[in-house]
Amino acid sequence: MLIKACPNGPRRPGDHPALPCTPEEVAREAAAVAAAGAGALHLHPKDAAGADSLQAADVAAVVSAVRAAVPGVPVGVTTGAWALPDAAQRVAAVGAWTVLPDFASVNWHEDGADDVAAALLDRGVQVEAGLWHLAGVAAWQASPHRDRCLRVLLELPDGLDQAGTEAEAERLLAAVGDGPPVLLHGEGTSCWPALALAIRRGLDTRIGLEDVLHLPDGSPAPDNAALVRAATAVLAAVRAADGTDG
Repeated sequence: MLIKACPNGPRRPGDHPALPCTPEEVAREAAAVAAAGAGALHLHPKDAAGADSLQAADVAAVVSAVRAAVPGVPVGVTTGAWALPDAAQRVAAVGAWTVLPDFASVNWHEDGADDVAAALLDRGVQVEAGLWHLAGVAAWQASPHRDRCLRVLLELPDGLDQAGTEAEAERLLAAVGDGPPVLLHGEGTSCWPALALAIRRGLDTRIGLEDVLHLPDGSPAPDNAALVRAATAVLAAVRAADGTDG
């Protein structure tokens, strides 16, 4: 199974002492999480102020720096509407990219998701379908690009306990049905229960300071590599409990 690292997300400088924002910082974190066991990366390019950016120069800078640090590790970026609310401008931004990531996430509950996905696919960038709730699943199910997606990202919200996390995950999984591979992950309180469930269900998952700032025992996570190491420890523990080893 794939453990993807999400080292920064929409968080801003100061949200965590180890949050990487500049291309150089993200590249260092990429090398650390790859060494810890991450098999792919989901990045949020930033502008000079540390806000998420879809502008060509910002995307090129971070993707190029990360590829130099971890050649061969697949690199993806966000296309979240919070970075550029107008859908036409997001499409134009993708068309202006000079350095292309391997894949990009598209949140299907956002206006213009089909157009953004089409722009990515036209440029040879694989698409991950970000599905946050049943309305997003329904929009994706109706999309002409549904079967062209690399994978589905089922994203569970903060505020759920373990039972709530598992119930919501199973509800979304049932709605998604058959199709592209699923990566299941949570945020905040749902993060570690979602990760353990993903492992038990044989699904891909992800971990990083974008999704959670604490380790499974509740202590503060010092950095992204510590989160990836904790995720691999959960993986080993679940497999040992199930009597499997790979």
